[in-house]
Amino acid sequence: MITTDPFKEAIANYLRELAHSDKQFANTLNKPNKNIHDCGTYILNEVKKSGRQGFDDDEIYKMAIHYYDQDSIEIGVPISARVVVNHALATPAPKSITPVKSSTKTVNLNQTSLF
Repeated sequence: MITTDPFKEAIANYLRELAHSDKQFANTLNKPNKNIHDCGTYILNEVKKSGRQGFDDDEIYKMAIHYYDQDSIEIGVPISARVVVNHALATPAPKSITPVKSSTKTVNLNQTSLF
């Protein structure tokens, strides 16, 4: 269950955490005919059918659980969509920060500065 898509990654992370605490769901998550890519397709098709623009995280996670619970489920056709994930995922390693050179400026206290 490896993905680089932030939407699918967020769902996969949630499902892994759920499987860790719920052994019955862990078996469901490991079904050979299920995968995170089809799960994403199923969710996007359900969202499209609803006509709504925004969803609570729990609503999306419930759709994912439903996809994995049902052995025969119509996932629909792949949809190209822009999905906004509203929380941070795994943080990349910080880049080295280049120190900013400080500039020393002589200020005449009797002169007004616009900067």
